[in-house]
Amino acid sequence: MSQGSWIDHFPGNFMWSNATLVCKGMAPYGAVAIGEIDRVGERLAARGMGDPDAWWQEWCAMGEKNEKLADGAAAESRDLTAGEHYLRAGNYYYTGERFVPPGERKLDIYRKALRCYQEGLKRRHKNIEFVEVPYEGKTLPAYFMKAPAFSTGVSGRATTVVLFDGMDNCKEMSVLFAGLEFARRGMNTLAIDGPGQGETLRLRRIYARHDYEVPGTAAYEFVAKRPDADPRKVVVMGYSFGGYYAPRIAAFERRYAACVCLGALHWDLHAWQSKIKEQLKSEPKKSAQSNFQFQWILGLDDSDAALERAKEFSLAGVVDKITCPVLVTHGANDRVVPVDAAHKLYAALKTKRKTLKIFTAEEGGAEHCQVDNRPLGISYIADWIAANV
Repeated sequence: MSQGSWIDHFPGNFMWSNATLVCKGMAPYGAVAIGEIDRVGERLAARGMGDPDAWWQEWCAMGEKNEKLADGAAAESRDLTAGEHYLRAGNYYYTGERFVPPGERKLDIYRKALRCYQEGLKRRHKNIEFVEVPYEGKTLPAYFMKAPAFSTGVSGRATTVVLFDGMDNCKEMSVLFAGLEFARRGMNTLAIDGPGQGETLRLRRIYARHDYEVPGTAAYEFVAKRPDADPRKVVVMGYSFGGYYAPRIAAFERRYAACVCLGALHWDLHAWQSKIKEQLKSEPKKSAQSNFQFQWILGLDDSDAALERAKEFSLAGVVDKITCPVLVTHGANDRVVPVDAAHKLYAALKTKRKTLKIFTAEEGGAEHCQVDNRPLGISYIADWIAANV
């Protein structure tokens, strides 16, 4: 199978193909069923890619099917079965919501996704706490997954990873695809929806900001006060768009012991968003990003204003301030953010304790943020943290 055929669920429509791959990437964590995803794909293919409602309707139909199965199992106290179906429903609803423009429909789908995600997490993962991180007179929603002492032998204060999302992901995904493996290694995880992310954006209307060290500091201080976290061993990690946030945080909040970029972000966000804007005008199906996404996370309704704001999101003159160990992972075949971004970020780092890992097509993990083989990428990250913190 060639590099391109694995991701091309919908030939000629990278937007749909990439989003399907993101959903399918949750399979190793028991949060989706491959057969159900394939069934959705078959129905979408039959309807054709010209139907603007097909995407959300088919994914939400599969979400509703699983939600009903979950509700039935919950009513009969079959909680583990209910939890499994709730997690599937949450991921399907969230996938369906992805390309729906901001408005009541989007919020309605998201509320269903959040409800199902949380009902699933409560039943399937007892070591997850639902927490609120104080932030500028408000709070940011997060999950704290503690390494279970009975399986790791860990007691007392442990290494903790503070994990921020990407532009169109959520804490419910990352607490599973990263938190589960970190817990097995004796590490805690704070998976958080920062400003402009997940629940924080949709339900609390707290928008993205370039100076992410502010929420980064809030997250550190929350973790450092916990009796189960070692304040000297707190790692900041971000994936996709979080590949900008994490190094920005590490540059200005020096109490973090290390920094992990799961997928580097473009050095010049303005140039990248300019390219996406032109692509969305000429060939929208070749973009991974919806035409509303960036301006929405900023709380703006004008693409030109969003593009101007993008100038503030730059790592120039920032990453050279980082002194802690840094890991940058990237896929050689990343079609969302070209691999050159990882090389540029790595070269600009002045800290001598830096590592660059490029995953190739031969070994797997070559797509954006290793979504085609996420366990491979997360295991590499977990090993690196254990060796460097």
